[in-house]
Amino acid sequence: MKTTVLRIRTGARATVTDLTAECAAFVAGAGDGLLNLFVPHATAGIAILETGAGSDDDLLRALDDLLPRDDRWRHRHGSAGHGRDHVLPAFVPPHATVPVLDGRIALGTWQSLCLVDTNIDNAEREVRLSLLSGRS
Repeated sequence: MKTTVLRIRTGARATVTDLTAECAAFVAGAGDGLLNLFVPHATAGIAILETGAGSDDDLLRALDDLLPRDDRWRHRHGSAGHGRDHVLPAFVPPHATVPVLDGRIALGTWQSLCLVDTNIDNAEREVRLSLLSGRS
């Protein structure tokens, strides 16, 4: 299995970071297989969605509506409302697996692989890419 870790700086606000180009470079020339993305953080997730046409902002707005950054959360360390960040992975899982065919990620026309990070207290993230080859 081939693996690498991407180090992503997300900054001090909720973000959706498109990782598709990095993932495509990682699998280029690898033949067939499965690409798994995993974020080893309790407050971030991986999403497959359209970017650049407003869907990324819509996702962040929907998460704000669903998981408001206020004082309702029992998990209370960090900045105000940080407990909601720890609930995020139940809605945006910390992983995704996609097929790789002939060294190319087999995504739909408008699909992108994205890191979703609502945690304003941690600006540094890691995403592990693992390619399980279809070759025997």
